[in-house]
Amino acid sequence: MALKFNYQVTKEISEKALEAVEIARTSGKIKKGTNEVTKAVERNRAKLVVLAQDVQPEEVVMHLPILCDERKIPCIPVNAKTELGAAAGLQLGCSSVAIIEEGESKKLINEIAKEISVPESK
Repeated sequence: MALKFNYQVTKEISEKALEAVEIARTSGKIKKGTNEVTKAVERNRAKLVVLAQDVQPEEVVMHLPILCDERKIPCIPVNAKTELGAAAGLQLGCSSVAIIEEGESKKLINEIAKEISVPESK
């Protein structure tokens, strides 16, 4: 069973999300790992959440799309933990990443939000 999203996520959007994570890693601030991401979303600090679809068991990240939807935070899936980990600057895979401070990736995050029709972050 794959993760459910209320919008269509294309490969292009997933690649933009990974690029946003890479940019925010150097010019802004990110949180890595499901526990840190969940806290960031619950505290309304996350601007964009990116999660891997190959997480096993998938129950680990299943709650994130629902939480993000409630708080109007864009949540984008990517194919692999290794891709997400590399974008976050890790040598290991990573199940989820939240961008806390956009830095230079603000424009990219707003583009992603517009494409999936989530109101822009402030």
